[in-house]
Amino acid sequence: MLENAGQRGITDTVVRSEARIAARAYAIRFREEATSPDVITGTFTLFDTDVIALIDPGSTHSYACVNLVSIKTLPVESTKFVIRVSNCLGKCVLVDKVCKNCPLMYRDNYFLANLMLLPFDEFDIILRMVWLTLHHAIVNYKQKSIDLRIRIESSDLNGPPTIVSSMKALKYVKKGCEAYFAYVIDTKVTEKKVESVPVVCEFPDVFPKELPGLHLIREVEFGTDLVPGTTPISIALYRMAPIELKELKGFARPSFSPWGAPVLFVKKKDGTMRMCIDYRQLNKVTIKNKYPLPRIDDLFGYYQLRVKESDVPKTAFRMRYGHYEFLVMLFELTNAPAVFMDLMNRIFRQYLDRFVVVFIDDILIYSCDETQHAEHLRIVL
Repeated sequence: MLENAGQRGITDTVVRSEARIAARAYAIRFREEATSPDVITGTFTLFDTDVIALIDPGSTHSYACVNLVSIKTLPVESTKFVIRVSNCLGKCVLVDKVCKNCPLMYRDNYFLANLMLLPFDEFDIILRMVWLTLHHAIVNYKQKSIDLRIRIESSDLNGPPTIVSSMKALKYVKKGCEAYFAYVIDTKVTEKKVESVPVVCEFPDVFPKELPGLHLIREVEFGTDLVPGTTPISIALYRMAPIELKELKGFARPSFSPWGAPVLFVKKKDGTMRMCIDYRQLNKVTIKNKYPLPRIDDLFGYYQLRVKESDVPKTAFRMRYGHYEFLVMLFELTNAPAVFMDLMNRIFRQYLDRFVVVFIDDILIYSCDETQHAEHLRIVL
């Protein structure tokens, strides 16, 4: 690899034999390429000849092998500065020739490079950081690869678009044809906030910053029916750091139940902590609800349903700060998604498949136009 070993010099107008800029080169052999995680190579075409390039983000300059330049008779110019290139053993080479704007081709796209002449045999060319930046290259050190961006321009923007079916496109890709994923984005569009929707502003109580206290009793309450003969399950505490019970927010109360599940905290993406209660043993002895429901990948934490008073003791959990039991349903409990889905279907029964589709806590409202959609949104809210 190459790294800067000195400061840039000034133009030598008297004696060019004296090096004004220092650089350092470390020889790298082909046998190291497969095992070294720091070596990234690529193959380009230079005037109908394949050349092997070492991609080196730490290089001070880009270089071309002297033999390659001689064989291809590339146009050579003198540099404004003399470069002293030294290897790890302290041997130095003075470089004062450059091939400017060498057209490195990859998949019919040209990437220009200014290459200093340097005697080495392990690679044909060495490309530095400035070259990577100039061509907006993205280096993947784990996969030892780089992604080069290309610009595609069309002169016939008003002509009819060429459309190909997805099945035919897949067939072409399987045969080895190149495929590109292109998309158009509006950089001026900003993400909409809930407060910017006029209809939503009419219902501020539906979107509170903090969840309210215990909900009113609904037509559906969550119950936990156990396998006959089940005795109370109580498990010892998990070790954890001291964390305040901010997640409870009035949804739990002190408990004297013989039941008790352990608690742990999991860090969320935003850095805050989410309380998780290990109800696995309780779920094993709970009779499963037969309400039809597709597979769910994500569990939700909305406390919308109250637990039947007779089943509240079964939700008990133990912490180093005390013994508590939940008054509202948690999605960690088996049957919770099915019971919640049952409630949602009862609430929106008269609107289902007319302009509403519901899955757990996701509500999709569809309308013919914006005016009708605003009215449908008011009905749902």
